[in-house]
Amino acid sequence: MTPIELMNEAIKATKKSHAPYSNFHVGAALLTEDGRIYHGANIETSSYSLTICAERTALFSAFIQGERNFKAIAITSDKATYCPPCGACRQVLLDLCGKDLEVILLDNDNTPKVYKISELIPHSFGEEFLNR
Repeated sequence: MTPIELMNEAIKATKKSHAPYSNFHVGAALLTEDGRIYHGANIETSSYSLTICAERTALFSAFIQGERNFKAIAITSDKATYCPPCGACRQVLLDLCGKDLEVILLDNDNTPKVYKISELIPHSFGEEFLNR
């Protein structure tokens, strides 16, 4: 699947967003290694700290279905510029998808920008710091 094809799935997911307070609609499409796609959208509550981001809804949905091997995630919003994941989502994506997960964003010219999650969260805290 190309970055643009995955981004088109993220655009579809944006329509599932529930953002009555911020009116900032975000969609994500998570691609598994075997080609399955999981949509996610941000879901707001009146207590913003209880809101969940599109990236985490896609990932948690995939996890509930037993998925553990991920290739890429595309993220988009209804705003004019690209929408990188927030810090919380970066940490969750790193922990549950691994350092090689591709993060695909679109800029204003609809040109995909592709990063590894490890590029978006350098010097990260991970399982290597935890006592086991």
